[in-house]
Amino acid sequence: MSDHPTGIKRWLFTTNHKDIGTMYLWFSFTMLFIGGAFAMVIRAELFEPGMQVVNPNFFNMMTTLHGLVMVFGAIMPAMVGFANWQVPLMIGAPDMALPRMNNWSFWILPFAGIMLLAPMFIGDNFAAGQGPAFGWTFYEPLSGQYDKLAFFIFAVHLLGFSSIMGSINIIATILNMRAPGMTLMKMPLFVWTWLITAFLLIAVMPVLAGAVTMMLTDKYFGTSFFNAAGGGDPVLFQHVFWFFGHPEVYIMILPAFGIVSQIIPTFARKPLFGYASMVYATAAIAFLSFIVWAHHMFTVGMPAAGELYFMYATVMIAVPTAVKVFNWTATMWKGSMTFETPMLWAIAFVFLFTIGGFTGLMLGVAPVDFQYHDTYFVVAHFHYVLVTGALFAIIGGVYYWLPKWTGNMYSVTLSKWHFWISAISVNVLFFPQHFLGLAGMPRRIPDYALQFAEFNKISSIGAFVFGASQLIFLYVIIKCIKGGEKATDRVWEGAQGLEWEVPSPAPYHTFATPPEVK
Repeated sequence: MSDHPTGIKRWLFTTNHKDIGTMYLWFSFTMLFIGGAFAMVIRAELFEPGMQVVNPNFFNMMTTLHGLVMVFGAIMPAMVGFANWQVPLMIGAPDMALPRMNNWSFWILPFAGIMLLAPMFIGDNFAAGQGPAFGWTFYEPLSGQYDKLAFFIFAVHLLGFSSIMGSINIIATILNMRAPGMTLMKMPLFVWTWLITAFLLIAVMPVLAGAVTMMLTDKYFGTSFFNAAGGGDPVLFQHVFWFFGHPEVYIMILPAFGIVSQIIPTFARKPLFGYASMVYATAAIAFLSFIVWAHHMFTVGMPAAGELYFMYATVMIAVPTAVKVFNWTATMWKGSMTFETPMLWAIAFVFLFTIGGFTGLMLGVAPVDFQYHDTYFVVAHFHYVLVTGALFAIIGGVYYWLPKWTGNMYSVTLSKWHFWISAISVNVLFFPQHFLGLAGMPRRIPDYALQFAEFNKISSIGAFVFGASQLIFLYVIIKCIKGGEKATDRVWEGAQGLEWEVPSPAPYHTFATPPEVK
């Protein structure tokens, strides 16, 4: 093998952080379309009352796999892809600290994805829904009845290995490989959010591994951790799962905060407002995310004192999150703003993520959560956080850094069409679900009462348009990679005749220092 292998060997054996970042991003994009296809099946079935497209078990399999693929296959790998590409560039490092482990942590992922999806196709009748059909939270004792549970558990373990190795690598890189003079409080905010996220991942992934290992021994080795008949407790599973699951939500959103904190100052032509408070707010969110897990469990029958504690702790998370929203707004205030494509996604993120935050605050209030729990209100809430939050930030980040990654400029016209179609359709898709939930429509059901028909039809139309609009995104990216107008080393200057200084050659990353308007 030569020093610089080409073709398939380049990708199999690479230790280059840019190549590995690219593979993470393409894997994530592939899984986004697979998970999106599952969502299209769900919305097609819910287009009108009655059973018309799939049987109930297949529907439940779609809801389960849609959630698992989007969380573990699309959002998380995309964020790790950004970290691989940008962290070394932003801190002035030649590569990641542990490049061979970096390669390994990526190549585990496709096999984990195959393990997760393979059971769908094992068996005589695909349409019957052979895959996991117990919801993405895989609550015991329902999940323990699944006959191919070992596939699922092995996939989760592999995903956890990948995440932990990637996190160790990111921490080692940031703490040991910064350029001379770059103190922690001079790092770009994206680097800070990933440093904190990596610690979160290392803390919670073993908890998930413990939960699925207990499931494994309950199923195949005769233990009774979650089996009430053997002296176990099904609610214990929920505690262990959500102790992982709640920080996991922040693992998906904190790097998104970092991306948005890079984009907004660039197009506002101002330094980020309140840099230090942004760092402390990120750390506060990470800490608080560990002590609020049971707000997902208000209806299990915990003591009133427990509900009161988890309610107060949950409401507290709103404070550092609000600090971030305030700082983004203050950064834009009186800035020389221009509305290039990445800025449009970032502004949409700030608006729509805030809606998700407010509905989260509603769900965090224990007495009213009894009404909202397990309804479409919850579905609307977390999709505003994870689609108009994490996914919008990812797309904005791709548009922001794509000229840097490829050396070419993409089609601005098509990218703006992509933004406007996505931004409108995503609200047509998820906003009506708030009303469905408040009216009492339960989540994860394939059929529903007649009074929910209209909002479901609107929601499904929004879903089909939003899904189709991501094909524009794919086309824009492929066209940009293949060629086009060459991107300059100051790719975002020139709008409205403004220029700002970027260190040349940039020792840290594009816009490492606050832009100065001429």
